[in-house]
Amino acid sequence: MADSRVETISRLAQWRIDNFGPCNYKKSDPFKVGIWNWHLSIEKNRYLYIRLFPEPSRVSREQPPIARFVLRFSNTVGGRRPYISPIHDRLLRTGEDFMWPVDTTFHGRFIIDVEFLDLKIYSPNGGEACSIWPSDGLMQSISTQSTLRCLSRMLDEAIHADVTISTAEGNLRAHRAILSASSSVFRSMFHHDLKEKESSTIHIEDMSRESCVALLSYLYGTIKQEDFWKHRLALLGAANKYDITDLKDACEESLLEDINSGNVLERLQEAWLYQLNKLKKGCLMYLFEFGKIYDVRDEINSFFRHADRDLMLEMFQEVLTVWKPV
Repeated sequence: MADSRVETISRLAQWRIDNFGPCNYKKSDPFKVGIWNWHLSIEKNRYLYIRLFPEPSRVSREQPPIARFVLRFSNTVGGRRPYISPIHDRLLRTGEDFMWPVDTTFHGRFIIDVEFLDLKIYSPNGGEACSIWPSDGLMQSISTQSTLRCLSRMLDEAIHADVTISTAEGNLRAHRAILSASSSVFRSMFHHDLKEKESSTIHIEDMSRESCVALLSYLYGTIKQEDFWKHRLALLGAANKYDITDLKDACEESLLEDINSGNVLERLQEAWLYQLNKLKKGCLMYLFEFGKIYDVRDEINSFFRHADRDLMLEMFQEVLTVWKPV
């Protein structure tokens, strides 16, 4: 089409028609935006009808677009104000899926702009349509992944590490800024004139080196699920000791997930020791409301010999609640 051409930049396509002439219909050359080739067409009747549709292809059949777009129709001469469409949001398969009527007597040279605000791939099975362009959430995810890779390198390679973690099985290197941001207890160590500030060493001799690695991995945001699961009891103790609330909550939720007859009494003791009310309630329900107290009869005597008196009283009250006469 020598008398018309389409130019694109970013998400904007502009179709210039130099001479509409006496004909009643004209279709643009294909232009690519996103993963689809597109066409604009114009048809003259009482109104000018503008259509936007994807070029028939395997891509448009298998991955039809949902387009969110706005159109702008203007005459290149005469200084008339352009016609601007509302924002449309349509599933577009053919030229019959969208048509915008423009009530105008314009003739001669036209410019039609289409600006794509978003393009999504339609899901035929009823799933959520997926945008082909990065969203704020995706960019946030990319940024987060990049940051975590940097933090992982800082920890693994001890890049500019300025504090030593001393465990019973050896030393680890870390960064006081990250420790201080994660824990008010660590922050106090370095803020006040304590031995940790002077020596740049924190003694954590009640944790194994492996558990301490898991603790640091959590604080740096790089812990693996299997390591968290393996060391969660040690992490719970550290979270309580160093006032790391989110880690303490995560440990409690995890310990709630796999209560069984073999661990329920230990979990109950941990819940009492660290004041984990959800875990305590879950253990008491497991024992009394679900009747699993009979499965731990051999262990219960030893448990009572070491259990806190107030805990035993609470267990007795739970028994009365569950087994109250009808």
